[in-house]
Amino acid sequence: MIREQIEEKLRNAFEPAHLEVHDESYRHNVPAGSESHFKVVIVSDRFTGQRFLQRHRAIYGELAAELAGSVHALALHTYTQKEWDGLQDTVLASPNCRGAGTLA
Repeated sequence: MIREQIEEKLRNAFEPAHLEVHDESYRHNVPAGSESHFKVVIVSDRFTGQRFLQRHRAIYGELAAELAGSVHALALHTYTQKEWDGLQDTVLASPNCRGAGTLA
């Protein structure tokens, strides 16, 4: 399963204090069973001193194989422990899919 691969790679690379990987493919115009759209919430002090772009690039680098394969979209929510504590464990919901039509 791709979700488990993503989790393992992120745990090994960033040693997160908190990690959630959600398969949001069901919310999009893709065939049932697709593992193509994911939301990642990751809290790691390895992000200290990094801007969001740097954090995202680091994650994209770790997940290059998945992104070159079946993963079409990756929503990233990256925080240090201090930032996460300030959010009181709340993360914005992903937006609805804007894709047109449905699959027949």
